[in-house]
Amino acid sequence: MLDVTTLKWIHILSSTVLFGTGLGTAFHGLATNLRGDLRAIAAGNKNVVLADWIFTTPAVILQPLTGVALMIDEGWPYDTPWIVASIALYIFVGCCWLPVVWLQMRMARIADESLASGAPLPPLYKRYFWWWFALGWPAFISMLGIFWLMVAKPQF
Repeated sequence: MLDVTTLKWIHILSSTVLFGTGLGTAFHGLATNLRGDLRAIAAGNKNVVLADWIFTTPAVILQPLTGVALMIDEGWPYDTPWIVASIALYIFVGCCWLPVVWLQMRMARIADESLASGAPLPPLYKRYFWWWFALGWPAFISMLGIFWLMVAKPQF
Protein backbone atom coordinates (compact mmCIF):
# COMPACT_ATOMS: atom_id res chain seq x y z
CA MET A 1 0.00 0.00 0.00
CA LEU A 2 1.21 3.50 -0.81
CA ASP A 3 1.78 6.02 1.94
CA VAL A 4 -0.91 8.67 2.47
CA THR A 5 1.16 11.49 0.96
CA THR A 6 1.66 9.54 -2.27
CA LEU A 7 -2.03 8.61 -2.37
CA LYS A 8 -3.04 12.26 -1.91
CA TRP A 9 -0.58 13.35 -4.59
CA ILE A 10 -1.92 10.78 -7.10
CA HIS A 11 -5.51 11.68 -6.19
CA ILE A 12 -4.93 15.41 -6.64
CA LEU A 13 -2.86 14.95 -9.79
CA SER A 14 -5.43 12.65 -11.40
CA SER A 15 -8.27 15.05 -10.50
CA THR A 16 -6.27 17.87 -12.09
CA VAL A 17 -5.71 15.80 -15.23
CA LEU A 18 -9.39 14.82 -15.32
CA PHE A 19 -10.61 18.40 -14.93
CA GLY A 20 -7.89 19.99 -17.05
CA THR A 21 -8.20 17.56 -19.93
CA GLY A 22 -11.98 17.95 -19.85
CA LEU A 23 -11.70 21.72 -19.97
CA GLY A 24 -8.98 21.63 -22.63
CA THR A 25 -10.75 19.19 -24.92
CA ALA A 26 -14.02 21.08 -24.48
CA PHE A 27 -12.33 24.31 -25.53
CA HIS A 28 -10.51 22.63 -28.42
CA GLY A 29 -13.66 20.84 -29.63
CA LEU A 30 -15.81 23.95 -29.31
CA ALA A 31 -13.30 26.25 -30.99
CA THR A 32 -12.65 23.96 -33.97
CA ASN A 33 -16.34 23.21 -34.48
CA LEU A 34 -17.41 26.85 -34.33
CA ARG A 35 -14.77 27.83 -36.92
CA GLY A 36 -16.48 25.57 -39.43
CA ASP A 37 -13.30 24.39 -41.19
CA LEU A 38 -13.99 20.72 -41.95
CA ARG A 39 -10.27 19.78 -41.97
CA ALA A 40 -9.81 21.38 -38.54
CA ILE A 41 -13.00 19.78 -37.24
CA ALA A 42 -11.87 16.31 -38.37
CA ALA A 43 -8.40 16.76 -36.85
CA GLY A 44 -9.79 18.36 -33.69
CA ASN A 45 -12.25 15.52 -33.12
CA LYS A 46 -9.47 12.95 -33.46
CA ASN A 47 -7.38 14.85 -30.91
CA VAL A 48 -10.28 15.13 -28.47
CA VAL A 49 -10.94 11.37 -28.65
CA LEU A 50 -7.22 10.61 -28.31
CA ALA A 51 -6.88 12.90 -25.28
CA ASP A 52 -9.79 11.14 -23.60
CA TRP A 53 -8.15 7.74 -24.08
CA ILE A 54 -4.65 8.87 -23.05
CA PHE A 55 -5.44 11.25 -20.18
CA THR A 56 -9.07 11.12 -19.06
CA THR A 57 -9.58 7.36 -18.92
CA PRO A 58 -6.61 6.63 -16.60
CA ALA A 59 -7.64 9.56 -14.37
CA VAL A 60 -11.22 8.26 -14.24
CA ILE A 61 -9.87 4.92 -13.02
CA LEU A 62 -7.36 6.37 -10.54
CA GLN A 63 -9.84 8.72 -8.87
CA PRO A 64 -12.03 6.13 -7.15
CA LEU A 65 -9.09 3.82 -6.42
CA THR A 66 -7.08 6.52 -4.66
CA GLY A 67 -10.22 8.01 -3.13
CA VAL A 68 -11.23 4.75 -1.46
CA ALA A 69 -7.63 4.11 -0.35
CA LEU A 70 -7.49 7.59 1.21
CA MET A 71 -10.86 7.13 2.84
CA ILE A 72 -9.69 3.88 4.45
CA ASP A 73 -6.28 5.28 5.39
CA GLU A 74 -7.77 8.45 6.89
CA GLY A 75 -10.48 6.49 8.71
CA TRP A 76 -13.47 8.17 7.04
CA PRO A 77 -16.61 5.99 7.23
CA TYR A 78 -18.27 5.08 3.93
CA ASP A 79 -21.44 6.92 4.95
CA THR A 80 -19.73 10.26 5.65
CA PRO A 81 -22.11 12.75 3.99
CA TRP A 82 -19.51 14.69 1.97
CA ILE A 83 -18.04 11.41 0.70
CA VAL A 84 -21.49 10.10 -0.28
CA ALA A 85 -22.19 13.42 -2.05
CA SER A 86 -18.80 13.28 -3.82
CA ILE A 87 -19.41 9.73 -5.00
CA ALA A 88 -22.92 10.64 -6.22
CA LEU A 89 -21.53 13.59 -8.17
CA TYR A 90 -18.71 11.45 -9.58
CA ILE A 91 -21.23 8.88 -10.81
CA PHE A 92 -23.29 11.71 -12.32
CA VAL A 93 -20.17 13.04 -14.08
CA GLY A 94 -19.57 9.55 -15.45
CA CYS A 95 -23.17 9.39 -16.69
CA CYS A 96 -22.46 12.59 -18.64
CA TRP A 97 -18.96 11.54 -19.76
CA LEU A 98 -19.83 8.12 -21.21
CA PRO A 99 -22.30 9.51 -23.77
CA VAL A 100 -19.83 12.33 -24.51
CA VAL A 101 -17.15 9.76 -25.38
CA TRP A 102 -19.57 7.97 -27.68
CA LEU A 103 -20.59 11.29 -29.27
CA GLN A 104 -16.95 12.30 -29.78
CA MET A 105 -16.15 9.04 -31.54
CA ARG A 106 -19.23 9.34 -33.76
CA MET A 107 -18.46 12.99 -34.53
CA ALA A 108 -14.89 12.07 -35.49
CA ARG A 109 -16.13 9.33 -37.83
CA ILE A 110 -18.77 11.57 -39.43
CA ALA A 111 -16.26 14.41 -39.92
CA ASP A 112 -13.76 12.00 -41.51
CA GLU A 113 -16.46 10.66 -43.84
CA SER A 114 -17.52 14.17 -44.84
CA LEU A 115 -13.93 15.20 -45.45
CA ALA A 116 -13.25 12.11 -47.57
CA SER A 117 -16.39 12.54 -49.66
CA GLY A 118 -16.24 16.33 -49.93
CA ALA A 119 -19.74 16.58 -48.48
CA PRO A 120 -20.71 19.07 -45.78
CA LEU A 121 -21.33 17.85 -42.28
CA PRO A 122 -24.83 16.36 -42.02
CA PRO A 123 -27.48 17.67 -39.60
CA LEU A 124 -26.86 14.59 -37.42
CA TYR A 125 -23.33 15.85 -36.75
CA LYS A 126 -24.64 19.18 -35.54
CA ARG A 127 -27.13 17.42 -33.21
CA TYR A 128 -24.32 15.30 -31.81
CA PHE A 129 -22.18 18.39 -31.36
CA TRP A 130 -24.83 20.26 -29.38
CA TRP A 131 -25.52 17.22 -27.20
CA TRP A 132 -21.75 16.94 -26.60
CA PHE A 133 -21.65 20.62 -25.64
CA ALA A 134 -24.74 20.40 -23.42
CA LEU A 135 -23.53 17.33 -21.50
CA GLY A 136 -20.25 19.04 -20.69
CA TRP A 137 -21.84 21.75 -18.54
CA PRO A 138 -23.42 19.61 -15.81
CA ALA A 139 -20.26 17.48 -15.69
CA PHE A 140 -18.05 20.57 -15.35
CA ILE A 141 -20.23 22.08 -12.62
CA SER A 142 -20.37 18.73 -10.79
CA MET A 143 -16.57 18.47 -10.87
CA LEU A 144 -16.39 21.90 -9.23
CA GLY A 145 -18.82 20.60 -6.61
CA ILE A 146 -16.60 17.58 -5.97
CA PHE A 147 -13.56 19.83 -5.56
CA TRP A 148 -15.48 21.94 -3.05
CA LEU A 149 -16.58 18.87 -1.10
CA MET A 150 -13.03 17.48 -1.02
CA VAL A 151 -11.62 20.76 0.31
CA ALA A 152 -14.43 21.90 2.63
CA LYS A 153 -15.49 18.45 3.91
CA PRO A 154 -18.76 19.94 5.16
CA GLN A 155 -20.53 18.26 8.02
CA PHE A 156 -24.09 18.33 6.65
